[in-house]
Amino acid sequence: MNIKNILRHPGSSTALKLMSAAVCSALLYGSASAQPQGISDNVVRIGVLTDLSGTFSDFAGKGAVEAVKMAVEDFGGKVNGKPIEVISADHLNKADIAASTAREWIDQRKVDMITDISGSATALATIKVAAEKKRIAIVTGGGTTRVTNEDCTPYSLHYNHDTAAMANVAGKYIVKQGGNTWYFLTADYSFGYSLQADTTAVVEANGGKIVGVVKHPFNTSDFSSYLVQAQSSGAKIIGLANAGADTINSIKTAAEFGMLNSGKQKFAGLLMFINDIHALGLKAAQGLYVTEAFYWDTNDETRKWSERFFKRVGKMPSSIQAADYSSTLQYLNAIKATGTDDADVVIKKMKETPVNDFYTKNGKIRADGLLVHDMYLMQVKTPAESKKPWDYYNIRAVVPGDEAYPSLASGTCNFAKKQ
Repeated sequence: MNIKNILRHPGSSTALKLMSAAVCSALLYGSASAQPQGISDNVVRIGVLTDLSGTFSDFAGKGAVEAVKMAVEDFGGKVNGKPIEVISADHLNKADIAASTAREWIDQRKVDMITDISGSATALATIKVAAEKKRIAIVTGGGTTRVTNEDCTPYSLHYNHDTAAMANVAGKYIVKQGGNTWYFLTADYSFGYSLQADTTAVVEANGGKIVGVVKHPFNTSDFSSYLVQAQSSGAKIIGLANAGADTINSIKTAAEFGMLNSGKQKFAGLLMFINDIHALGLKAAQGLYVTEAFYWDTNDETRKWSERFFKRVGKMPSSIQAADYSSTLQYLNAIKATGTDDADVVIKKMKETPVNDFYTKNGKIRADGLLVHDMYLMQVKTPAESKKPWDYYNIRAVVPGDEAYPSLASGTCNFAKKQ
């Protein structure tokens, strides 16, 4: 009996056996097709998209690339028997270059995960491309809350800091210590706006007052006129809603004007890194309030890893560079646990898995992709207090992650709402 006759007589035992076999085969094939198939291209490729030459290069840059390479080496160089490759590029702090690089990496070089992405504008551009291509993007070096709010995606994580946490830690503590009038020196781009807005909300909620704001261009060298305005405001606190070279140059100018440690006004570096303090020197930076996500000299575990980093890079790590290492290991461990580099599977596993390493303890990745972890309010030591190289901070407060990071607002992140 040929197949046509079998199908005409479905009641026959032969027909039933053939039909059953066909159904089983279809189910098995469909099930196999729906499951992630191991490691794509038999290689896991990680792209470090960072600032290698500009205002953020000291606390991200080459150190970020080395931190990711350290994570890969410590992991063993392979995951589930497949090699791990690390590539890097300079986005030049331009959103269009970041986006085109991310697109080329994914389309041509088959990159599976992009990390660091220092700078808010470049971070937002990159996570958009990564989402279109269904690839994971881990932002450690961009601070705007838009990453996990209106611009959030199912494939992006925000790992080290955001402007809301920086504001919560510094703003609340400083107001409670009597710093209840503020004047902002704000970088004129998305990160500066976010940091100013978030800090304003915290200061006012705690009884403080904003007496003025002046905005400056990104990567400017002359802060004289802006600081004259800040000085004449009479505010107790001058909040620096900028980062990198902009922060360093504004503080250096303030020192030249005799504004630092004058007893009349205090400066709050709302986003500063230990590299900034090193560049300024303790004489200029002493007394500054700084919010940090990580400090190399916190305990034996942080010191051990940081000393290894120092031997490779020649400086102690910033919190961003420590986060680059931690997030890379978290990513690789998720691949190992799930047996695939499929982005949907891996990011789900990362969100299910607490972060416990030298960088942070009991960190939790929320549905919107934000890593909630403890933050620190630091005050820069005086030269007399510092006992060794890179001994720069007094820890004034350890703020638990649930206090540092505001709760996930329903509907703020469309992706989280859909979940």
